[in-house]
Amino acid sequence: MGAPLTVLVPVTGTVVDVSEVDDPVFSAGLVGPGLAVEPDDAQGGVAVAPITGTVVKLHPHAFVVQHDDGRAVLVHLGIDTVKLGGEGFTTHVAQGAHVERGTVLVSWDPAAVRAGGRSAVCPVVALEAKPDAVTPLAETGAWASHGEELLTWE
Repeated sequence: MGAPLTVLVPVTGTVVDVSEVDDPVFSAGLVGPGLAVEPDDAQGGVAVAPITGTVVKLHPHAFVVQHDDGRAVLVHLGIDTVKLGGEGFTTHVAQGAHVERGTVLVSWDPAAVRAGGRSAVCPVVALEAKPDAVTPLAETGAWASHGEELLTWE
């Protein structure tokens, strides 16, 4: 794979262990290991690219950025937010775009997602990685701003 890949915090908020996410696809690590962020209502409404690469999947509620070496990171904005049909989400890039880490990809309103009875927690997953290949760099329960280091992928 090459050098370790540092994954940045995509949304500002509190770091959560992905096993605590109320969705078995994420909590059981079915798509890969990672962490999650409970977004702050005031500052968590901007989602940025966690790595430099190509936006290979882009939905209003989720995106995947693939590094040049083939590793890909999934960011899911809230749980069951696909059911919103894109309402309340604004994409700022096109699928297929090459982005630098920290580039704003989606803006949304986590408070509105919560008000609608859904979880706003944002899983950040190293797709198809082995669990021992991912090391948290942020502590669960800690505050993290988008652009800070979240985890490293060996």
